[in-house]
Amino acid sequence: MKLFLRIALLAIVSMTMTGLFASNNGEAKMESGAKKLSVGIILPTKDEPRWLQDEARFRDALEKAGYSVEILFSQGDSARERANVEALVAKGVEVLIMTPHDGAAAAAAANEAHNAGVKVISYDRLITNTESVDFYVTFDSLSVGKAFGQYLVDNATGTGNNLYLYAGAASDNNAFIFFDGAWQVLQPKIADGTFVVQNSTEAVALKNKPKLSRAELGKIIGQVTTNWDFNVAKNLAEANLTVAPASAKGKVYIAAPNDGTARSIADAFAADSDVTEYLITGQDAEKASVQYIIDGKQSMTVLKDVRILVADAIKAAIKFLEGNTPTATGSYANGAKDVPAIQTEVITVDRQNVKAVIVDSGYYPASDFTGL
Repeated sequence: MKLFLRIALLAIVSMTMTGLFASNNGEAKMESGAKKLSVGIILPTKDEPRWLQDEARFRDALEKAGYSVEILFSQGDSARERANVEALVAKGVEVLIMTPHDGAAAAAAANEAHNAGVKVISYDRLITNTESVDFYVTFDSLSVGKAFGQYLVDNATGTGNNLYLYAGAASDNNAFIFFDGAWQVLQPKIADGTFVVQNSTEAVALKNKPKLSRAELGKIIGQVTTNWDFNVAKNLAEANLTVAPASAKGKVYIAAPNDGTARSIADAFAADSDVTEYLITGQDAEKASVQYIIDGKQSMTVLKDVRILVADAIKAAIKFLEGNTPTATGSYANGAKDVPAIQTEVITVDRQNVKAVIVDSGYYPASDFTGL
């Protein structure tokens, strides 16, 4: 209900804004009289549907608000990311909204922008090990991971259930937070025998430890990372299944870190004749995964309403442009400072509520799917 109220409020606010924004890859152009928003946005890649969602949502919101912006993609390359920052700084942007490809590597680019007097907003992923981050707009990543774990726990009965763990990229701070959230929920059920981890010796070794250090999380993630890559995820799942005996298959529970990797992993498990049933998690509510959920090929996703995250980022940028400070609801330690932050709510979506949450809320039109 709280999520729907926020969506409704967002719609009301957007109706009061006017203007034009038009750009696919380059610089936005304004109508005569439109207010100027000296903002540059850098997203990590065009190769994941999630970031194309963000680009489209930024474009839509800024069109309604009458602001101009330039959106650039780093394509998974920290050197290109820094070049993008340098290009935007040279054009005189006053606020930089950036989703880092590699949180630590992005510190140098953030420093360069900050030294030029640019306010830096870290968007969705945290830029780490630098004081040059002024604000962080994010989803509650720990809650996302907890939603993964809780879904699997809620749907498990008895003991000895086969569990396969997967994670995002070790270069992404969020991947650690997602996995930490999932571990906090799953660990007690691994320790008591409800689940048996089949694809990580490090997780088995740490099964009696409720709270893991970053180094310990890193040991597990090192064995189960997908690197946020569909092909890596598919190859890893197939490799896990190749070495797993039939007793480690049957009905399986899979903690997948996002929708793209979930579909790849699900396809690999579905193709194994020894797997009789699987439950698999995801996040981002990508259209392809919403269809997978409708079709029974993916069990759940975590909706992170990009419309709200984009609106929060734009509000923060406007505050900075006006010489004010955005209001934070919390903070995140990035290794150099506690970065003030605002968190956006998330919601679990499965076959039971997919129409209400995804279609009826206006996130996607019903015409994008079959079988609803």
